[in-house]
Amino acid sequence: MLIREATADDWPHIWPFWHRIVAAGETYTWDPDTSEEDARALWMHPAKRVYVVQDDAGAVVASAYVTPNYGGPAAGIANAGFMVDPGHGGRGVGRALAEHVLAAAAKDGYRGMVFNAVVETNPAVRLWTSLGFTVLGTVPDAFDHPRHGRVGLHVMYRAL
Repeated sequence: MLIREATADDWPHIWPFWHRIVAAGETYTWDPDTSEEDARALWMHPAKRVYVVQDDAGAVVASAYVTPNYGGPAAGIANAGFMVDPGHGGRGVGRALAEHVLAAAAKDGYRGMVFNAVVETNPAVRLWTSLGFTVLGTVPDAFDHPRHGRVGLHVMYRAL
């Protein structure tokens, strides 16, 4: 697999799994009805550093972004978003992308990374904790999960 910075030409390959994941309403706090135009603006924003994973056949199977979580004197704390095409889950793609992004964020001078709203039922919580993230707190009953009902949103952090 190849992990590289995304280009504008990658969006048409990211959009199908981005849409599938967000429309499912299980792991992201974004509106499940987000339009493609709005999704592109969210994910591919010029202030974000965006990455993609290509499988051995060259298909884009995952993407992530890194951006400052705060501004000004707190801009050294990163935020990130990760999506793996559900058809490629369980193959180590998410872990490889996460390790790459964490290393790149540290190289870019970020001192830590925070996730502001990790749905507590998201299987990725296990990945994040295995990579050294801790749950700083949980906002109870903050997310209306389509299968589990009201669940909490974790705030997670890791020093870089």
